[in-house]
Amino acid sequence: MKTHVVKAGDIQREWFVVDAQGENLGRLATRIAHILRGKHKPTFTPGLDVGDFVIVINAGQVSVTGNKMQDKKYYSYSQYPGGLSEKTLETVLARHPERVVEHAVRGMLPKNKLGRAMFKKLKVYAGGTHPHQAQQPKPLDL
Repeated sequence: MKTHVVKAGDIQREWFVVDAQGENLGRLATRIAHILRGKHKPTFTPGLDVGDFVIVINAGQVSVTGNKMQDKKYYSYSQYPGGLSEKTLETVLARHPERVVEHAVRGMLPKNKLGRAMFKKLKVYAGGTHPHQAQQPKPLDL
């Protein structure tokens, strides 16, 4: 038996569009990270970026369970004393809904150069339209 190792030039990338309306945030993020990583392909290689492009629309209408709208916090630190700021999921979802999905997916990707390259293939939009019609994305059923 021989193991097939895909070369960087042989990688075929597809475009998928995901409608986040009414989807649970964590379950949505795991499916997106799975596709960005390329684990759904038979040619998956852990050391190469073989994943596909993912377009997420309606990111502002993602749902969460329980009291996460008020209890889930997003922290940022300005590197100054007393510079810790925290925002609730409700606040971030109202102002920048794309960041909620991006933050959830980024946490599920590898923390290295490869993970950063995979994250660049994620396109998130708060509304129901996107400017990537020329790539002819396929709808992805979650």
